[in-house]
Amino acid sequence: MRAPDPVNETAHARMPTPASGDAEVPGPSPGPPPVTGPGGHIVVDVSGKVRRPGIHQLPSGARVADALRAAGGVRAGTDLTGLNRARVLMDGEQIVVGAPSGPSAVGGTGGVATGGGGGSAAGPVSLNTATVEQLDTLPGVGPVLAQHIVDYRTQHGGFRSVDELREVNGIGDRRFADLQPLVGP
Repeated sequence: MRAPDPVNETAHARMPTPASGDAEVPGPSPGPPPVTGPGGHIVVDVSGKVRRPGIHQLPSGARVADALRAAGGVRAGTDLTGLNRARVLMDGEQIVVGAPSGPSAVGGTGGVATGGGGGSAAGPVSLNTATVEQLDTLPGVGPVLAQHIVDYRTQHGGFRSVDELREVNGIGDRRFADLQPLVGP
């Protein structure tokens, strides 16, 4: 599979609407292009309400908006309110477009970005996509430990299972037992 060609951001500020009536996906905001890491590419699974769901290879540092473009754009009428199109993607991540947020949308080995429903407080906090602020709301996790979790995620390419949380500096058996039911990969 071939990675999408780099986009001239000025000339392509917005994707044209395809003839099939699919919704526009805004292009990346002006700024430096994504930095290509040592591996050069990531692979993501884009599913849901997109024109070409499936596995897509993108440059390291690609964002959710890049994955949506690689999947041919979002279908008309899809609500993207809960989808952060500016978020940087990680290898192995799944992006579900137009699915309700929460436990029913979680799957795969990477983090899940959902668009379509509102946020759900009942669902587990994703170790692969949560911000320091979101992790800080978990019991027994303060800003320092939340940063350790994010640093571990960055250094290891994400969490493949909740059990990897045990490897984070500052998480012992008791804290892990408290967090395990509240988090997901």
